[in-house]
Amino acid sequence: MTTAKPLLTINHLFTSFRIKDTYYDAIDDVNLTVNENEVLAIVGESGCGKSTLATSIVGLHPEGNTKVIGEILYQNENLVNYSEAKLNKIRGNDIGFIFQDPLSALNPLMRIGDQIEEGLVFHTKLEKEERKERVHNLLDQVGIINPERVARQFPHQLSGGMRQRVMIAIAIACKPRVIIADEPTTALDVTIQAQILDLLLELQQETNAGILLITHDLGVVAEVATRVAVMYAGQVVEVATVEELFSNPKHPYTRSLLNSIPQTERDHDRLQVIKGMVPTLTKMPRVGCRFAARIPWIQAEEHEAEPQMHEVAPGHFVRCTCWQNFHFEEEKGGFEL
Repeated sequence: MTTAKPLLTINHLFTSFRIKDTYYDAIDDVNLTVNENEVLAIVGESGCGKSTLATSIVGLHPEGNTKVIGEILYQNENLVNYSEAKLNKIRGNDIGFIFQDPLSALNPLMRIGDQIEEGLVFHTKLEKEERKERVHNLLDQVGIINPERVARQFPHQLSGGMRQRVMIAIAIACKPRVIIADEPTTALDVTIQAQILDLLLELQQETNAGILLITHDLGVVAEVATRVAVMYAGQVVEVATVEELFSNPKHPYTRSLLNSIPQTERDHDRLQVIKGMVPTLTKMPRVGCRFAARIPWIQAEEHEAEPQMHEVAPGHFVRCTCWQNFHFEEEKGGFEL
């Protein structure tokens, strides 16, 4: 069995935002590794910290209102300590970023070709004609027909799917080792979603890149992920291979997410929901199990006072001990799900 080669290692990462005069941790002691030639999916509800984690890696938070503490190791260098100038050499070159909303991420006043070429100007020594050829090749590579014409167009002239392909072309222009994809298929129809995901996997095979895939779509996770990290309220609550997570989920939050997916084989028409909602940053509990309030039928003593990650099987980690006695509220009354 070949040992996975780590490309990006996150150790004890804390990202906090200032609200009035107080800093609140939006990312709380996260530890993860992105390996070569794998897709690590980060899943969870809106507000759980997925996108904050992604932007923390490449230092895209505004200075003065944000604190990032911990280690984000790339090539044995801690990116947390990097200046803006050093981060600029990493962004787009070693680490590519596919933003959630391409229309707001793309410059509306720049032609598509110029926006793709920007990274090539900054990170490579290619001559102008070589860069132009590279831009056209990239557009062709991401499945855009007539790349010469599209390169001359502006973002508002393209469909949502084409804009997302342009974002991917920008992200992979310099052949990065790590690709961060923040909800790359949001607001796209199912056919385009499948094409975008296939495209990412094809590009990954060419370069053996590691992909950090941020998503709330468990169908996407099942289709493309190698490993999965489940986040809740700024913490990672479960990490496992995709096969293990779907066949043997442990944490109550993971089980609740999977249980909320509509199942055609169920003999009842009741849609399962997770009670409550992710707490806001200022009201987030800082002690005990953060998911406890949403499963009040589980006794307080079933939770750890200071929940830790436990390896319950090789490569399968779960936070807190509440999973050992967890059941859905309906099961208590004999209603089988």
